[in-house]
Amino acid sequence: MTGPARPLIAIPARFSTGATALRHAAEVNARALVEAVWRAGGEPATIHPYAPGGRADPADTAARLARFDGLLLPGGGDLAPHRYGAGHAHASVYDVDDEQDAFDLEAARQASALGLPLLAICRGLQVVNTALNGTLHQDMGGPGRDHRHVRHPVHLTPGSTTARVTGTDRIEASCYHHQHIDRLGTGLTVTARATDGTVEAIEAPDTPGWFLAVQWHPEDTAATDPTQQAIFNALITAARAHRFV
Repeated sequence: MTGPARPLIAIPARFSTGATALRHAAEVNARALVEAVWRAGGEPATIHPYAPGGRADPADTAARLARFDGLLLPGGGDLAPHRYGAGHAHASVYDVDDEQDAFDLEAARQASALGLPLLAICRGLQVVNTALNGTLHQDMGGPGRDHRHVRHPVHLTPGSTTARVTGTDRIEASCYHHQHIDRLGTGLTVTARATDGTVEAIEAPDTPGWFLAVQWHPEDTAATDPTQQAIFNALITAARAHRFV
């Protein structure tokens, strides 16, 4: 006897220049990320980031997302600085893709408008902040000052969604980023910071749907750390509730 259908979670693919098994450029998502959604009880579905010419059609994007019970915006390369009003790109900016940027930004806007549960991770957090008229620091200062290949403590605001979901006010975060929030987007609230002051989680108290964005990568350790897996569990709980609204 089969159980209830798993909530369907849209995860925009990341463009990859090559994948050996496929012989061509690829659209991918991290296996650790997909498995974390599956463990939580969700059905992860990679979707094509369609935005020809760097423009995503709002109505088309909304119609595509309306089929799903939740959206996960994953990590990836940097957003083009012009997306948040910066005049010149820092030398460290990498893997910019205009189509990827346009689709992710429009997906964030439409998920909010639809009240679709949304979890945003690393680049995903930066996408949401940019979509809501925030800005980013293009580089944290180079080796030894960025948050790449490091695990560090993050302090969560008591009573926040982030703290309630994880069940704690301090976690060890696995990070891989050299950019972070500068000006906070409209309607957003900071609910976690690293000891150096870097914004590590944001929420939108007045959004119609469930929303959480973290700057770290919970999928890195979710298989062995229930605190990190709880973030994905919360997305699926919200997705189930959204399905039956």
